[in-house]
Amino acid sequence: MSLLELFRWLEHTRLSIAIRASTWGFAVIEMIHLLALAIFGGAVLVLGLRALGLTLQRQPLARVAQAVAPLLLGGLIVMVCSGALLVADGPLRYYGNAAFRAKMLLLAIAVACGIPLYRAARHASGPRAPPLWLRWAAALSLALWLAVGLAGRAIGVL
Repeated sequence: MSLLELFRWLEHTRLSIAIRASTWGFAVIEMIHLLALAIFGGAVLVLGLRALGLTLQRQPLARVAQAVAPLLLGGLIVMVCSGALLVADGPLRYYGNAAFRAKMLLLAIAVACGIPLYRAARHASGPRAPPLWLRWAAALSLALWLAVGLAGRAIGVL
């Protein structure tokens, strides 16, 4: 099954029809998506800024990583699920949208880069500054998540 066939199938599912027929369905799903984005984005920002040594310098990086772990995982899960429901509102509209495709690619890259960063931060020892490669990874992660967000905003414009 091609991606286009999958999106065409999704367009005709009960879920997709119900979301389109609902007065408040899309708006409620989008509010949940944005709330999860705020929670997740805040956790990514705190972890990234700590790894760069720009905040919470007295807290060990491993402690910060452990503290934000539930926010990272929970926020990501809720964002992905609510995002899938947003796509179900009009799959064919999203299929041809260049910003949507860019967002999905950037999302995959950001998650793939974020997992090793989180694992390394979780195992960082002591209050000393993280190694240079970890600081670069944190900067890259922050840039990637910003790009994901910007691409998401562009979906409605393009």
